[in-house]
Amino acid sequence: MSSPTPAAAPGTAPERLRVLALDDEEPALDELVWLLRQEERIGEVIASDSAAEALRILHERPVDAIFMDVQMPGLTGLDLARVLSRFTTKPPVVFVTAHEQHAVDAFELNVVDYVLKPVRDERLAEAVRRVVSRIEGRESLPTAEDESILVELGGVSRLVPRADVLYVEAQGDYARLHTANGSHLVRVPLTTLADQWGDAGFVRIHRSLLVALGHISEWRTEGGRTTVVVGGNELGVSRRHTRALRDLLVNRAQPGRERR
Repeated sequence: MSSPTPAAAPGTAPERLRVLALDDEEPALDELVWLLRQEERIGEVIASDSAAEALRILHERPVDAIFMDVQMPGLTGLDLARVLSRFTTKPPVVFVTAHEQHAVDAFELNVVDYVLKPVRDERLAEAVRRVVSRIEGRESLPTAEDESILVELGGVSRLVPRADVLYVEAQGDYARLHTANGSHLVRVPLTTLADQWGDAGFVRIHRSLLVALGHISEWRTEGGRTTVVVGGNELGVSRRHTRALRDLLVNRAQPGRERR
């Protein structure tokens, strides 16, 4: 399969970018084009109102990045991103949409950013900065060994590496990820994360707590109550999980033994 030609060689970013703006709704497309033209790093904006036309443009004219909506008639933005993902060389993609629910699917396709409408100037500027970082190779793609989870902070979508998570706390149907730099509420049940992250060393110590085994620094037992210290935080271990957790910690501490 042939690839759309990027406007800049891999690893280098031009002084001013040529970008493709894609939205099937004319007012939204006009606004996106106008906003992009206000960015000093962008020199040319090519507008398109359909993913099929955008694909044709990509084969005819090199672009440095694509800013596009998700939900469009016919070929959607996600469909187009999937098509591009099969190319050896492809321009970075930023989704600009009013539909928050597609964010996880978008980041699984390694998009650079996911910007929610109405678009703020500073939010779009951040997306452009991330595009430049991706082109220059300063922002690498996530790997299977370093799985990440999507979080929202102040209207900005970010990927938090699983390796940065110290422990996870259940909050109803949500989960709060605790890292050394703060916490993030995500729309994923704790039970789901426990199933998905078990092989990465995350263990249940309580029905409402999931802990990264490698971040446990202390084990304390006093008055029949067991706690562990994770990132400076003392967390209670339920009686149900005490023995299994102790065995895991002992197993990790034994020289020459395979860690589970």
